[in-house]
Amino acid sequence: MSAESERKTETIPEWKREETDELAAFIGRYQSVGVVNITGIPSRQLQDMRRELHGSAELRVSRNTLIERALAEGEDGLERLAEHVEGQVGLIGTNENPFGLYQQLEESKTPAPIGAGETAPNDIVISEGDTGVDPGPFVGELQTVGANARIEGGSIKVVEDSTVLSAGEEVSADLANVLGELGIEPKEVGLDLRGVVSEGVVFSPEELDIDIDSYVEDLRTASSAARNLSINAEYPTARTAPSMLARAAGEAKSVGLSAAIESPDLVDDLVSKADAQLRSLAAAIDDDEALPEELRGVEPTDDAPSDGDDGGAADEEPTDETEADGESDDDADDDADGGDALGDMFG
Repeated sequence: MSAESERKTETIPEWKREETDELAAFIGRYQSVGVVNITGIPSRQLQDMRRELHGSAELRVSRNTLIERALAEGEDGLERLAEHVEGQVGLIGTNENPFGLYQQLEESKTPAPIGAGETAPNDIVISEGDTGVDPGPFVGELQTVGANARIEGGSIKVVEDSTVLSAGEEVSADLANVLGELGIEPKEVGLDLRGVVSEGVVFSPEELDIDIDSYVEDLRTASSAARNLSINAEYPTARTAPSMLARAAGEAKSVGLSAAIESPDLVDDLVSKADAQLRSLAAAIDDDEALPEELRGVEPTDDAPSDGDDGGAADEEPTDETEADGESDDDADDDADGGDALGDMFG
């Protein structure tokens, strides 16, 4: 350390050193640490937010220079958070998922009135309808700020949705008064996460703002597609083997029915199939005298299994059709080898 640095260190007041050490200890207690914007939040509301975070996250407010110093002493990308330390900010720490932290902070935001001189966070719209205000000068104030309003039925009404200010524009005193009179609160007050570091990775708010339901649905779709691919490619895994075995059993049963193989497992289906064929034949004969009495007037039935029916053996089938229509002798040999390998795999 240079002599100049030593002199600067010596001039740091003790309370600043202690505060920096406490901030460093705060940072070290949590797996995820972020910088939040607290501009414009009243102290009372800020205390309420602290209580809401209790048990899942902790908020620490200090001087920006001391926060920057504590972050600079950290590791795993914490020093990169210093670029977000501007204006009124605080540190937030949690041992939970940073995505969950972002969602919690967004859901905790509450509507609030906007004051003159502030910037509109989004388009400000005065909706169509009865304002509930008695006829008077207020109709002129509405028209002044750009709302299409008039007196109807003994009260002031806005006759159509009126955009009175676009996002990014400054709120005038007249508009602030009108919005206050109507009870319109166009902004949200809460902790804005500017950036967070978790396990050495720096996340921006845009990266943390994901649709959880859509993300879960994408995972389900990907899982289903992978499962179908495994089954169609005849690649056994712990999750696909039961369906593959059930599918093979169903195909074997179909072959047995088609070839009329006399097996104890097929007897019932073979009898049902023969009965159905007999009934269909009897129904096709117009001369009742040519039929035994018990077959006269019978109707054909579709209840019997056909040659392609697996008898319900396979509980699930893949959705993608990737199987070939036939197989060569080489393919048959490969299948036989694959069957031996499958037998070895499952004992």
